[in-house]
Amino acid sequence: MKYSEISHFSHPQHKLRFEYSEFPFKCDGCKEVGIGSRYKCCSNTCDYDLHMQCAIPTSTLYHPFYKKCSFQFMSHPPGTIPRYCNACEKDVTGFVYHCKTCGFDLHPCCAKLPMVLDDGEIKLYLYSKVSSVCHRCGRKGRSWSYRSTCKRYNLHVACVREMLVENWHELYIGRGGRGGGRKIGTSIPSLKNTLYSAHSNSKGKKVKKCCEIAGLAVQFVISAVLGDPTALIAGIVGSFMSRA
Repeated sequence: MKYSEISHFSHPQHKLRFEYSEFPFKCDGCKEVGIGSRYKCCSNTCDYDLHMQCAIPTSTLYHPFYKKCSFQFMSHPPGTIPRYCNACEKDVTGFVYHCKTCGFDLHPCCAKLPMVLDDGEIKLYLYSKVSSVCHRCGRKGRSWSYRSTCKRYNLHVACVREMLVENWHELYIGRGGRGGGRKIGTSIPSLKNTLYSAHSNSKGKKVKKCCEIAGLAVQFVISAVLGDPTALIAGIVGSFMSRA
């Protein structure tokens, strides 16, 4: 459910307003990268942003990958031992869904990743494990993955996270107030280059088509991991990728 304005326990001094932005931001709830739909502080004196998933969380969450688990929303990770997300394998430093029984943790955006990404032509299905290699790292296993119906295209959720973290300064420079970010320019296309390098020793239209489809698949995965798996954001990310 989406509201135009909300009050949030993590930022009680001001209300947060829903907005849609092409600028990447760092969520002040889960501390992860975001783009697109967000709740931003209504005050001009604040630079406070939340993913929709962090702004309007579910108190108790059940996930099909963990049928015996009951995840509770928490404003910070439990205990003193460093924790990581079981979906993307990255550190948990802010808002989190935690299962007290099993000890599993999920970032809010990871917990609510769509099980299917469908643009009408390509369908990508979310798996907890796949046997095929990832287009980004060339390895099997690791974190959750999105895989195409034809099973040719696979991308680890963890690899998308790594790419975003590695290129964070290219995505967003500084936190010096409203509009202080910069649009995606060089970091998202770097994944496109990685996809093409996998076929650097091959030739032909089939290879080119393979890479184009894989690149389109990547756009949807990036959009989902950033917290906004919509066609509009996929198109925005895709437009930046095409400039590489």
